[in-house]
Amino acid sequence: MIYIQLFVTFFLIGLFTFGGGAAMLSLIQTQVVSKFGWLTEGQFTDIVAISQCTPGPIGVNCATYTGYEVAGVAGSALATFALVLPSFIIFYGIIRLYNKYHQTSLFGDVMSGLRPAVAGLIGAAALILMFRINLEGGLPQISVLTENFGHWSAWVIMAVSFVAAFFFKVNPILLIVAGGIAGLILY
Repeated sequence: MIYIQLFVTFFLIGLFTFGGGAAMLSLIQTQVVSKFGWLTEGQFTDIVAISQCTPGPIGVNCATYTGYEVAGVAGSALATFALVLPSFIIFYGIIRLYNKYHQTSLFGDVMSGLRPAVAGLIGAAALILMFRINLEGGLPQISVLTENFGHWSAWVIMAVSFVAAFFFKVNPILLIVAGGIAGLILY
């Protein structure tokens, strides 16, 4: 039963996510933390950090680690396969459609509509990692995830990393290494 849940969950995540791994983080978090409880929010945040540092797409790395935590090596392989299968099927179909319709305005319009949706999904992933947002019962209730950003130093590391990357174009690998070293020292 757990193998079927893993396959269906990650197949649907792969099917309904456009824009790559960062865009799918909010969907993965919703399923593996909130819906099924396979991981805690702290574990999920750790997975995201590790997935950023390891080779390969972040979404695939998250699926692989989650599958391993839930059902061992077989679960790891199954979750990874399920996540990439829809992309393979969709990509094959798009190649066939592109070869036939790439010069039409409808195709260009569809591609233009996907860009803002991807930006929104990436922004949602960032907010989900930083805040717990409860939308039920009237006004939204927002609280900082203390597991992830409860200490003031986490906010400083995040702000310095943002400024260094955005304004000074510091290499992301250097920022990851510096963040890891800062984490070792501060925590």
